[in-house]
Amino acid sequence: MPEPRTIRSLGIEAPGRPYFFTYEEGAPPPGHVRMDTLYSGFSAGTEMTFLKGTNPYLHARWDEPRSVFVPGEPSARFPIPFLGYMEVARIVEAGGGLDAAAIVAATYAHKSGHTADPFHELLIEIPRELDPVLGVFAAQMGPIAANGILHADAEFFGPDIRRLGEGVAGRQVVVIGGGTVGLLTALFAQSAGAEVLLAEPSAYRRQKAEELGLVAMTEEQAWQHAKALWRNGPSDRGADVVFQTRAHSQSLHCALRALRPQGTVIDLAFYQGGAEATRLGEEFHHNGLSIRCAQIGRVPRGLAQHWDRRRLSAETLRLLRERGQAIRETMITHIVPIDEAPAFLGHLIEQRPEFLQIVFDFRR
Repeated sequence: MPEPRTIRSLGIEAPGRPYFFTYEEGAPPPGHVRMDTLYSGFSAGTEMTFLKGTNPYLHARWDEPRSVFVPGEPSARFPIPFLGYMEVARIVEAGGGLDAAAIVAATYAHKSGHTADPFHELLIEIPRELDPVLGVFAAQMGPIAANGILHADAEFFGPDIRRLGEGVAGRQVVVIGGGTVGLLTALFAQSAGAEVLLAEPSAYRRQKAEELGLVAMTEEQAWQHAKALWRNGPSDRGADVVFQTRAHSQSLHCALRALRPQGTVIDLAFYQGGAEATRLGEEFHHNGLSIRCAQIGRVPRGLAQHWDRRRLSAETLRLLRERGQAIRETMITHIVPIDEAPAFLGHLIEQRPEFLQIVFDFRR
């Protein structure tokens, strides 16, 4: 009979103050699996909003039946004991058809271990030929990018999608943002046969994109390039689709400028404020453009039966088999021992160093 154990979790005690919390975990119920964490990826775009106190859940309550935020009634309050959704773990007590010692990707927070019901929680087994640290992309970040591609597919083919990326194959695509989601989206589009241009203000991230075999330039250069060289007719210039992954309203405006008339921005960014720099009276209005949010909780209408999170994870594993070594060498820029995580996050806030994917290492 497995013994109870103490679980340590990296959370936030107060704005700007990462902290370790602990709780006691009992023996696994029948059919459940117990896991020891190997790695956990840091999702900067989301988790920094809690560290900085800008996340909308800190200021409003999500009303599920009406699907609206209710201001003045925060859903989350400090301390926040659990953050993160990019975990890789080794199964140490098997159940639910999974083998002991299997390595899986999951989404259970920066915790030293976890007990899961494999029939109700997403556990993605990592193939033996892959470096286990690549599993941080398999259950969440890769599916986010794949879902963006799926939304673009649906713009061109509706619900009749046979394979991921058939909507962007042979088309001219701009991806705005050279972070984890932007680079994975660009690699998915490139793998599908799109002509891809990545726009990113950071020279560091542009260099990383070029190391992955992508063409990269600044946002201003990117929309100018798209309008100058991608010609579909006398008054029909620009990208067929733009994927916007930066949480800045000026980047969304750039995405609109890069599009051909009646094109669509597939928006994967998580904005925390207004959108003052997005000018809806300009290109958006005059070119008849569309903005579609590709939030990971929803696939395009009519596709849920065939395109669930598990299938998007399978597409991520396919990409990792194709490009795993390059992704490992280029995109994972920091592997931080979990004991050093609070100090490292403080450094991240105060010094703002360049980074791509940060991974916390739980191995002993």
